Amino acid sequence: MTERPPTNADLFRAAQRVIPGGVNSPVRAFGSVGGTPYFVARAEGPYVFDVEGRRYLDFVQSYGAIILGHAHPAVTGAVAAAAADGTSYGAPTQREVLLAELIAEAAPGVEQVRLVSSGTEATMTAVRLARGHTGRPRIVKFAGCYHGHADALLAAGGSGVATLGLSGSDGVPPNAVADTLVAPYNEVPELDNQVAAVIVEPVAANMGVVPPAPGFLEGLRAACDEAGALLIFDEVITGFRLGRGGAAERFGVTPDIACFGKVIGGGLPIGALGARTEIMQTLAPTGPVYQAGTLSGNPLATAAGLAALEQLTPAAYAELEGRAGQFANGLREALTRSGFDAAVVQVGTLVGLYCGLVAGPGWVAADYDDARTTDEQAYARLHAELLRRGVAFAPGAYEAIFVSLAHTPDIIDEALGAIADAASAASQA
Repeated sequence: MTERPPTNADLFRAAQRVIPGGVNSPVRAFGSVGGTPYFVARAEGPYVFDVEGRRYLDFVQSYGAIILGHAHPAVTGAVAAAAADGTSYGAPTQREVLLAELIAEAAPGVEQVRLVSSGTEATMTAVRLARGHTGRPRIVKFAGCYHGHADALLAAGGSGVATLGLSGSDGVPPNAVADTLVAPYNEVPELDNQVAAVIVEPVAANMGVVPPAPGFLEGLRAACDEAGALLIFDEVITGFRLGRGGAAERFGVTPDIACFGKVIGGGLPIGALGARTEIMQTLAPTGPVYQAGTLSGNPLATAAGLAALEQLTPAAYAELEGRAGQFANGLREALTRSGFDAAVVQVGTLVGLYCGLVAGPGWVAADYDDARTTDEQAYARLHAELLRRGVAFAPGAYEAIFVSLAHTPDIIDEALGAIADAASAASQA
């Protein structure tokens, strides 16, 4: 007798026995939207397929990493060829140099690059580098911006004024965030001579999508220059997605240190930080700030990243932004027509959704307090109805929606039809 294949529920139960919460990143557990996570068996273009054989139009896209669409042949071919030569060496490779050169050529203000294995490593190293380079202890971050799970960056703060950070997670002791100042997004804080760096998502994409207010990034640049602090752009999401030069190029503000991830790995684990040579020389082995990683510059990740970035021409970015606009406008119309209260925000190739807002469909969040007015229960209802119709949004109300180059205009129209039906059902639930 042939054993039946496992279902999503089977795998989730098995996972919960051996993995905390059954997942290796918390939002995947569907805790805020309810239901059972779908376990992906494979993916292709704009689609993912679960272990039960169900196909979903995917707007998660590995949270922005999959800009070309899943299993793009240029990327999978490059990975297969690289894997045939070995998967990890603990020694330098040519592709590390090529990827660093490409990032330095594209990113404003970047002359040298250090490759790491994740966005968290990139931001953690950027903060350490800033402290080591300036000799100062304090950093400033903004409420609602997520920079990975390093202790010093898991700080929460009050609203309205800049406050000394409070631990944002159990296991992070107060002294780990004692030198982290938390300020409201889109407000330029006052900086003193103890501040080593200000770290910011130039477009906040972890509390929905919150654009920088006019003058905000320019104000941060001026405040850092005046105080002798460094400005760090966390471009893990925006880098090579808003355009080849990321948010720095789009908004015309050059940071001192930029952090990257997602797109530069073509879907494989990678991160990077870059700055002008004077700053980067503070890192070991040329300087006293230590950082290391056995898998940094992994040959598979660099192969995938180079293959992906080669496809991202100016025409490709123009096409992607146009498709994001088609989706955002269509999503706004579909939700309004269906009687589902929501606001849709677009910043370039990024799309954000806020549910249940009385401010109307043209509303835009300015900060974390605004973003938290989203109706998470309404989003959960919409998410469930979307899955029933084969459309996958992220299982969390504060995640961005990602359109890839594999989402053709016809596929976007197909998705919008399903979204309209889902919104009608969700608004009546």
